[in-house]
Amino acid sequence: MTERPFLVSGRNTIIHKIRKLDLLLVNGDDHPPVLVTYKGIKEYDGKVPDNKRDAKMMDMELVDLTASDVFGDEKTLVFVQTINGKEYKIDYSKVGTKLFIRIHQDSIF
Repeated sequence: MTERPFLVSGRNTIIHKIRKLDLLLVNGDDHPPVLVTYKGIKEYDGKVPDNKRDAKMMDMELVDLTASDVFGDEKTLVFVQTINGKEYKIDYSKVGTKLFIRIHQDSIF
């Protein structure tokens, strides 16, 4: 089994750990996908790959937050730690506003 480019921490935190692969977070059918890169995170407006193999060809890891090996159900609030040392808060109850994705904590290094 290959190593995943992210870690799951607690009940709602994803830690991005491999720079060359972006994470494409999918949280159920009703929420927009979110792209996590080594520079930061943003709402993804491209076509979502049909499977993990197609995502790998796009240098992405498709992360279904509802999968049993991740969180197991849809989340309203997700925290993402990026490689650049920032932690972002994704609040799915605020989709479409500037509060949907914002910096939660910035590193002090």
